[in-house]
Amino acid sequence: MSTFSSDAGVGTSASAARAPSRPGTGRAELVTDRGRTTIADAVVQKIAGIATREVAGVYDLGTGGTRAIGAVRERITSSRGPNVAQGVSVEVGETQAAVDVDIVCDYGVSIAELAAAVRRNVTEAIERMTGLEVAEVNIAVDDIHLDDDDTDTGTKSSGPRVQ
Repeated sequence: MSTFSSDAGVGTSASAARAPSRPGTGRAELVTDRGRTTIADAVVQKIAGIATREVAGVYDLGTGGTRAIGAVRERITSSRGPNVAQGVSVEVGETQAAVDVDIVCDYGVSIAELAAAVRRNVTEAIERMTGLEVAEVNIAVDDIHLDDDDTDTGTKSSGPRVQ
């Protein structure tokens, strides 16, 4: 597990001494005199993925390649539902987290408003559930979903162009 700190940079040891969260911030203290709480990257990834999918206008998560691999994995393993961490990468430290999300949005939505809503929902979910401070949420819009798409990759139907 790596440590993220906006002033110290990436790569410091997870066992490095950290001051506990400031009193009165509304965040649970993850490092106290009675012990330390560690939260795995995969936990934060799942929270961020679920929070992203909750936002109206988000069609799917991940780049074209990860969505294709995910579809194959689901068919082979007969898994239930999508991999909620697909398209999400995180860096988790003792007190902070940074999140990167790749999304496919529905055609017609305001991408700027969608990004703001995703950023807000992801930040609120992670901070509420883990007590970690979210340092940043970076969003990459990988594709736009059209209602008449045959696949999730953004290719248009090959039906007749005129009637």
